[in-house]
Amino acid sequence: MVQRVSTGSPFEATFGYSRAVRHDDTIYVSGTTGYDYATMTMPDSIGEQAKNALATIDKALREAGSSIEDTVRVVYYVGDRADVNDVVAAVGPVFKDIRPAASMLIVQMIEAGMKIEIEVTARIGAAKS
Repeated sequence: MVQRVSTGSPFEATFGYSRAVRHDDTIYVSGTTGYDYATMTMPDSIGEQAKNALATIDKALREAGSSIEDTVRVVYYVGDRADVNDVVAAVGPVFKDIRPAASMLIVQMIEAGMKIEIEVTARIGAAKS
């Protein structure tokens, strides 16, 4: 079974990707920035961007029959090494009990206002095992 999830973001149509793709019990969530779709703005704070990204990711996972609690792998792409502690403060409370495999890379973002991009892989039922 393959299910594609869209958040309705104009970026998904422009770039030609799905926010998430579910294949059987595994869900792959595309890199997600901190864009606030309710206000159509990008917050200045990397912590707020990280929280927005995780909310968008959780929404996509729920649409695919899962949730953030089923995350087994997370990759953080951060635009500035100086922001690492703020990222940890924002994502730590979400993942402290889930404890997925994780990587963090310092990269150049595609737009100046973007400070973080997060992608996850989840397995349905992982939270219960």
